[in-house]
Amino acid sequence: MSLLAEFLNIVRDWRSVFPQQRTFQRGVRQALGSLVCLGRRCLSRIIWTNGGQNRSWSAEYFLHSRCRWEPQQLFRPILKRALAYCPQRLVGVALDDTRLRKTGRSIPQAFYQRDPLSPPFHVNLVLGLRFLQASLLVPLHRTSPVGTRALPIRFEEVSRVKRPGKRATAEMKKQYREAVKQRNLSRSFVQMGQQLRQELDQAGGGGKILVLAGDGSFCNRTCFAEIPERSVLLVRARKDAKLCFRALADSRRFYGIEKFTPEQVRLDDGRGWKTTKIFYGGKRRKIRYKEVVDVYWQGGARQRPLRLIVIAPTPYRKSQSKKLYYRHPAYLLTSDLHSSLKQLLQIYFDRWQIEVNHREEKDTLGVGQAQLWNITSVPKQPVLAVASYSALLLASLQAFGAERGTAYAELPKWRRNARRPSCLDLITLLRKEMSQQPQLLTPFGFTITDPALVQAAAA
Repeated sequence: MSLLAEFLNIVRDWRSVFPQQRTFQRGVRQALGSLVCLGRRCLSRIIWTNGGQNRSWSAEYFLHSRCRWEPQQLFRPILKRALAYCPQRLVGVALDDTRLRKTGRSIPQAFYQRDPLSPPFHVNLVLGLRFLQASLLVPLHRTSPVGTRALPIRFEEVSRVKRPGKRATAEMKKQYREAVKQRNLSRSFVQMGQQLRQELDQAGGGGKILVLAGDGSFCNRTCFAEIPERSVLLVRARKDAKLCFRALADSRRFYGIEKFTPEQVRLDDGRGWKTTKIFYGGKRRKIRYKEVVDVYWQGGARQRPLRLIVIAPTPYRKSQSKKLYYRHPAYLLTSDLHSSLKQLLQIYFDRWQIEVNHREEKDTLGVGQAQLWNITSVPKQPVLAVASYSALLLASLQAFGAERGTAYAELPKWRRNARRPSCLDLITLLRKEMSQQPQLLTPFGFTITDPALVQAAAA
């Protein structure tokens, strides 16, 4: 079994997404080219990678601007196959937004937004696109000594509503305010959660509970008000959120008069700390936590009962000779009142893997570097690149398992303890197999002609 063969088996299910056989083949060629391309992932270099430099490039660009296909459907075969690696009743899905930088002023969806990499003492702005991503958290640590692998199953562009100009009428300003309420990041989160619930049912997971794990930006009234059925929300909360219990039975009030915050629960000596073991950082570690059930957040979740989880700061050392440091505590709110707390904590600790997805997508695979400005092409081409990246991660699990075996290239001396293959390991192996098994690429019209790529594959 080879990585290339498994990857092609997965993407063969994309045939139903594209209207014609030739557009399907063109999409597979671009998916492979976006993975093995050398240098900047422009569409012209991707075309050069699959031997199309001497043909007309119009059809390659028309695949995104004129061809009618739904990009989010590319993730359906990935979710259906990856669900077999999630045997538990709770299925964790991490959601987070990310930014793809752009420089062209002719891109309608691009807008200035806060740069998350700017220092805290000086907020910088960056021109770019905003995407909302959902990644399935595959708990590989249940059967192997490796961490959870996050497989992207949704990558949707979420643009903001354009603000009217100075000469806009009062009616235009009113329409803008109404549109902002319907088209924002929280509303996109709710809609994506509903779509994921439907996709999970179609993939055969109707009996599973969907756990939507997000950061503090999704801990608000909009997200808690419309949680899909057979789904729960697990988000990080502010330490000064005003919480309370239910009022006494003989009172006409619903909320209790006495309010408290998650920070007060952490400092309350009357509530003892509990311990459990969570897999993170390469092994199972003890963490301390507090739990308060049936709390109410009047300003956020209204009359929905919640469960508050307070995680104690984790001690760590920068080296064996350094002093002991402590990270910040974490405060979580979830709408799940009955499931195992250990499983919920494990899902939230695994949520960090979506940040690994963002780093590999932008730094290693160059998602967003294609020079496109058409209003239809801009949100579609990055989805194809992310779907091919997700299919590559799933193909590695099916072909070689979770651990890093002998099929991959030998590690350097400074990196001997890697237990699972990295994205670069997978790309290196894919390039090698494409040069050794060109007969697998013949049905898709893929031919390696780039000398630099041939040399990289031979190395």
